[in-house]
Amino acid sequence: QVQLVESGGGLVQAGGSLRLSCAASGSIFSINPMGWYRQAPGKQRELVAVITGGGSTNVADSVKDRFTISRDNAENTAYLQMNSLKPEDTAVYYCNVKLVGKDWRRYEYWGQGTQVTVSS
Repeated sequence: QVQLVESGGGLVQAGGSLRLSCAASGSIFSINPMGWYRQAPGKQRELVAVITGGGSTNVADSVKDRFTISRDNAENTAYLQMNSLKPEDTAVYYCNVKLVGKDWRRYEYWGQGTQVTVSS
């Protein structure tokens, strides 16, 4: 059993910053990768950023100059630092992890989602 706990969403004015956290715990052998997705009303869920255990990242072009993904492997935690937020960043942000459990089986988990609202 694995739990994902997301935190850090909220309401911010355009140009502001937020930092999202996603902490994984439970029967985990290894996690690779960890990522963030978002879904705005009426739109499909889209990739925001993903990071491997070795620190390689893939960040969506729409946020590349403003968002930074990082992770603490020892704490099984991923972070998304969001700067210069725009109203179009408003969405529910979901953490996603792909991992190997202590039973040596592969699993994929989604967080419960955290709302990010950027006002103009």
